[in-house]
Amino acid sequence: MIVPRPLGRLRPSGRRGEPKDAPAPDSWSRRYARVAMRLRWVVIVGWVGLLLLALYGPQPPSNGNDLASIIPQDSAAISAEIRSVDLFGYPLNSRTAVVQRDPRGLSVFVEAESVLDALAVNQSPQDPPLLGALPLTNAIPLGGPMGERNTTVLTNLFMDPRSSFVSQQRSAEQYVTLNLGRPDDHVVGITGSVPARAEQARIVAESLHTLEILTVLAIVGLVTVAFRSVVAPVLALGAAGLAYVITLDLSTVVEGFLGVAAPTELQPLLVALLLGVVTDYTIFYVTALRAQLSRTDDVDEAVELAIATYTPIVTVAGITVAAGTGALLAARSEFFASLGPAMTLAIVVGLLVSVTLVPALIAVLGPRVFWPGRLVPRKVLAFMGLRQFRRELAGSSRLMERLTERRTAAVVLAATVLVLVVASLPLASMRLGVGFTSSLPDDNPVKRATAAASAGFAPGISAPTTILIERPGLDRDLAALSAFQRDLADEPGVAAILGPAQNFTQRPLGVVLSNDGNAARMLVVLDRDPLGASAIGDLAALHDAVPGAAARAGLTGATVTFAGDTALAEGLVASTVGDLYRIAVVAVVVNLLLLVVFLRSLLAPVLLLGCSVLALAASLGLTTFVFDDPDLGNGITFYVPFAAAVLLVSLGSDYNIFGVGRVWDEAERMPMREAVIRAFPETSSAITTAGITLAVSFGMLAIIPLAPFRELGFVMVVGILIDAFVVRTLLVPCLLTLLGKTARWPAKGADDASTATTAPA
Repeated sequence: MIVPRPLGRLRPSGRRGEPKDAPAPDSWSRRYARVAMRLRWVVIVGWVGLLLLALYGPQPPSNGNDLASIIPQDSAAISAEIRSVDLFGYPLNSRTAVVQRDPRGLSVFVEAESVLDALAVNQSPQDPPLLGALPLTNAIPLGGPMGERNTTVLTNLFMDPRSSFVSQQRSAEQYVTLNLGRPDDHVVGITGSVPARAEQARIVAESLHTLEILTVLAIVGLVTVAFRSVVAPVLALGAAGLAYVITLDLSTVVEGFLGVAAPTELQPLLVALLLGVVTDYTIFYVTALRAQLSRTDDVDEAVELAIATYTPIVTVAGITVAAGTGALLAARSEFFASLGPAMTLAIVVGLLVSVTLVPALIAVLGPRVFWPGRLVPRKVLAFMGLRQFRRELAGSSRLMERLTERRTAAVVLAATVLVLVVASLPLASMRLGVGFTSSLPDDNPVKRATAAASAGFAPGISAPTTILIERPGLDRDLAALSAFQRDLADEPGVAAILGPAQNFTQRPLGVVLSNDGNAARMLVVLDRDPLGASAIGDLAALHDAVPGAAARAGLTGATVTFAGDTALAEGLVASTVGDLYRIAVVAVVVNLLLLVVFLRSLLAPVLLLGCSVLALAASLGLTTFVFDDPDLGNGITFYVPFAAAVLLVSLGSDYNIFGVGRVWDEAERMPMREAVIRAFPETSSAITTAGITLAVSFGMLAIIPLAPFRELGFVMVVGILIDAFVVRTLLVPCLLTLLGKTARWPAKGADDASTATTAPA
């Protein structure tokens, strides 16, 4: 692969054994290569020193990143929740609850004891973070389709929100141990969004080492097969592993400086990103070394040319990916704004390792990179099957010749675009959810407790929604409040509502009616997973129904707000969709500008980026088709499409730089079709190997038994493979062929009427 002229002047003619289009001896890339070779041991020792410091040096403290890293602090639902506590002294629903259930029926004594245990918590000081408890038994007629009676008790536990998820879960477990240890209590477990997130973090932590090991083994196997070497995979993994360790150490420092922290659940994404990207860049350097060793017996010259040829390309590619992931900083939601620095830091560290440590190691090892081949360069390449490689290259060139015939190219281009558009169609029906509990494995204790609570009440009981109504003298208009409650209870998606319509709740004051008589609240239980896409849609519809219901009930002038996890999830999904436009615009503009500068063209970058966006849409469409089951109602985890979009568009530009940059250099001297025929077979092997390696790295995310990682792993694998095997192999060559020299507009292209250059045999 050859560097375009803006990144280093090209030799008009080369010395014997040196390609005529190699970077000129006085270019900055050649000077950098010579410095890298001269200082190779200094570079290696320096990186090893940083690694030891990261492993054994003092560890900086990490910021907490529980709810604050997910929910925007200006959320209307949080404001309503705070307002409810100010008016009533305590919330009506919690994020942690203990579930007791016996399908055959709980005795009245067990139900009474459970209520008394909860009241005892409220009457005496508790160990933090537990602040209070509120029992709810299905002996109470809530109305709606909840048919069971006297089978289930749900004790809502109120925790200090400043405490960690793990400490809240442990406090709930301690409550069970101290108060519900009797055999007849039939404790099923603990439910709620806080225990679910604590379980997610635990599962990620337990799966992380397995993920690392399997990813490493997969990379070793792929690189070994690609280069028939045992040293090349060690080189790739050494660089990737060093970048990973240093990134984790630096990320804590950056988090402290910026005051944000990426959610711990997404650490596996950084593993896949770093191992995959650094391995990709190492593959390109090793490919360059193999190509140069095939041309000369001078090892130093081969190493210098390999470093000089690929360092500019790797640098621009890395900057492109880092800038693309940095587009997340444009988000207003704290979740994406905190994820952006972590991903950008990972790419920057990986890039620095790739352009410094990898060249230094190549300079030290030389042809030993291909061990156990014999150390004479040309014989090393003979061992690697160079003749077979050349035969395959000639076959690829003949295939590319047929593909780039104008009529064939037009048909293939139209068919490929049609297939990608069809694959994109399910994207229009994609629904986003949060699904902390639904994402857990079926045998997880929190999910079992949630299922038990759902069976005893309704699916939404694990995270009910609070409706807060405010108006002076509201307690004197109980008939209107009851009518308002009954009207909302008939809305789709509502299983039941507990509020003033149930006479037993009206007195004493302080539960659903405030002591000053100016506020009331209702507890809404939905009939779906309360954090799934369907429930979020139902709550949005309930929002829309409130003005009409209030007018019909005569609650003129009342202010109605919503609190609870479903309301928080609704706001989170809405802010995520709003962030989509900002992130998309920034990511597209950044990637477009870098492609324009690199390719010195306007038309081609726009079309190439369009191809990447089409591939992304197809990937997300297929992900929606596979994972978004309307019957389950959970939808796609809210952050998956956007993290995948930023990564896939950036990585697509990455491969554009690797592949099309080579075509651009050939197009300086020959018609575009001939440039495509010559360049694509030469670059396809490296891009294919890199693409498969990156896809496998991200695909390993699926071993983590949580729904978001299965979704993210799937969309990344599909997206990368579509990009490498469909876009780069079919779409781009056909597009460039049909455009001809117009693709390089406004730069002047080679005259298509000029004498064609024969493709290499």
